[in-house]
Amino acid sequence: MARRSFHFLHLHPSPSLLQTQLAHSRFFKSGLTADAHLAAKILSLYVTHHRFTDASAFLLSLPEPETFFFSSLISSLSSSPFSFLSLSLLPRMLSLRFLLDPFVLSSALKACAALPSLIAGRSLHVIAVVSGLCNDPAILSSLLHLYLKCGFQTDAHKVFGRMPQPSVVAYSALLANAASRGSIAVVKRLLYQMQMSGVEPNSITWNGLIAGFSRSGHPHEALSMLQSMHFEGCGLDSVGVSSALSAVGDVEDTWVGLQIHGCSIKHGFYSDVCVVSALINMYGKCRVTEEMSKVFDEVGHMDVGSCNALVAGFARNGLVCEAVMRFRSFQEQRIELNVVSWTSIVACCAQNGKDVEAMEFFREMQGVGIRPNSVTIPSLLPACANIAALMNGRSAHSFSLRSGISHDVYVGSALIDLYAKCGRVREARVVLDAMPIKNVVSWNAMLGGYAMHGRANDAIDLFCLMEVSDQKPDSVSFTCLLSSFSQAGMKDEGWLFFHKMEKEYGIAARMEHYACMVSLLSRAGKLGEAYKFMGEMPFYPDACVWGALLGACRVHGEVRLGEIAAENLFKLEPQNAGNYVLLSNIYAANGIWDGVGRVRDEMKRLGVRKNPGCSWIEIKNKVHMLLAGDSSHAEMEQIVERLKKLGVAMKRLGYQPSTNFALQNVEEQDKEEMLCGHSEKLAVALGLISTCPGTPLRVIKNLRICGDCHVAIKFISEFERREILVRDTNRFHLFTNGKCSCGDYW
Repeated sequence: MARRSFHFLHLHPSPSLLQTQLAHSRFFKSGLTADAHLAAKILSLYVTHHRFTDASAFLLSLPEPETFFFSSLISSLSSSPFSFLSLSLLPRMLSLRFLLDPFVLSSALKACAALPSLIAGRSLHVIAVVSGLCNDPAILSSLLHLYLKCGFQTDAHKVFGRMPQPSVVAYSALLANAASRGSIAVVKRLLYQMQMSGVEPNSITWNGLIAGFSRSGHPHEALSMLQSMHFEGCGLDSVGVSSALSAVGDVEDTWVGLQIHGCSIKHGFYSDVCVVSALINMYGKCRVTEEMSKVFDEVGHMDVGSCNALVAGFARNGLVCEAVMRFRSFQEQRIELNVVSWTSIVACCAQNGKDVEAMEFFREMQGVGIRPNSVTIPSLLPACANIAALMNGRSAHSFSLRSGISHDVYVGSALIDLYAKCGRVREARVVLDAMPIKNVVSWNAMLGGYAMHGRANDAIDLFCLMEVSDQKPDSVSFTCLLSSFSQAGMKDEGWLFFHKMEKEYGIAARMEHYACMVSLLSRAGKLGEAYKFMGEMPFYPDACVWGALLGACRVHGEVRLGEIAAENLFKLEPQNAGNYVLLSNIYAANGIWDGVGRVRDEMKRLGVRKNPGCSWIEIKNKVHMLLAGDSSHAEMEQIVERLKKLGVAMKRLGYQPSTNFALQNVEEQDKEEMLCGHSEKLAVALGLISTCPGTPLRVIKNLRICGDCHVAIKFISEFERREILVRDTNRFHLFTNGKCSCGDYW
């Protein structure tokens, strides 16, 4: 009767999982544990249904299992996502005194490579040596892949050297690994050795080389391998085409891309979703967005990978409106968008100045049940930082803590940047100190935070700690350091580190380093010295350097050098309105109204429009935007009334508006009214009427804060007993008790 209960296992062509589990239960209850054939059938069925955990538990529960049970299950497990279970079976095999044959050992080594587990792999290597199996071809091949996967190239080459006649598989593995590390010399040596030994490269060999060089940042070498593949008469396949297109995009060679596109059509690769995504991605990188859209629209099927590539392509080319429009159309067509899709649109908005929209997409993403990951959070946080949306940033931080991704180096670096840009330097430092793993980006984010706040001494201390921690500084590190000296007016320290950068660290000064030094000298009033320094530069100054000089000329009212700097900037950036405005500022501050008129006429002639002053303030988890001279805000009447009352109170305390910053030749009373409409004052007033007394205010401005607003906000901070933080395009200003953290040096 007991055997009849298992009759269905032999009659039914594919027993269900439930029938298999019932058979498992009856197997032990009926006392048939010695029936090897039946046990093998149950094991096989568990593997068929991908119930690897149940299969492993069943095998381990057998009192007297057969050797081939272990061999077959270890082989199946090593090729499954549950490869780690195969290693748990080995101790049981050894306790039963079963010999580990080449088949079992090679399968177990394959599992070690999949994990990867170098310790377990080395133990199996020792067993192979002791058992006299270390020269078996299958074991040598598995050992080669293990050491390559674990990053131990020397051991891998030793194993390769023991192969009497290395196969094309072994050569392909070594070549792909060398290409992925960018080791061009090793690849050339191995290809020559392969040729001399009479082993012909196949499509897998060439595809591994193309993909490896493409991923390691050597796109030209990747395309060279594609050319060699063609000359050798090896036919292209969809894998090679996808990898080659990625390299084409990196070098932005549209002509080569068009040729591969034609080849894809000729060979019928248009049905391959990976090829279609790669084509869209390539055209996006080459900035041929019309062709990119055409490829997407021509494909009959629409998969999520192609959708993601299209959104990323629009984002890369700054076409945020098109990206959003396409994304919404995907939603309407009920395409199953994934975390990559949502992360792409969040990053697209954040990278193209649509910060509020980025936060809205992030909230919508969570609303539809898509869980953000360690890429989404760093994509969102810059948007929060740009408009000082601290509460939104804190929410993202809390999410990363709950999700266990807060220790990710990129999440941590983005959080440092967020808190620094929101004026929470201490919290930024807490995040840095708590990071278990830091890279140069993490350190630079904190150095940049100190620079924005003019905390040069803290930047020096952190730089020293960075060196003690064995983190080598890069050119960005020195840019942040020199910028902090510029903000603090520390001329001697600036020269010291500028010279140390090349002498002690081997980092050649780049344009941005010269710009920092010009800014440092100019701000200190050494305009002539700064201009002379620019003439000694090894290359022609760019707009950043001339801009630093022009900005300092505005601060110091220097007309002659200001005109020289402006003329050079007009040639380099003819459509940059900021340069015209700065020169106009210089003329206006010196009462040269005909000069102001000439600048205004030139702007009209060229069609250049001045960017309006714009400020943001976060109140009760909502970001408000205020434009200079704009009266559309719902609470504008109360804002203006509050500013009038403050004006009366401040005049009584001795405040006089600095009307030099109203850049029009009109009456003084009119100038005062113009100054009241500056966006930073409007934002501060909104904060005052919308929050409880004593609540700190944080304001972000898209332009540099003007001198009158700087003086006015100092008065307001003392009069209202408020801490007011204003971040302009240049630095942070923390106003407390009538004083500013910049020391009136900006």
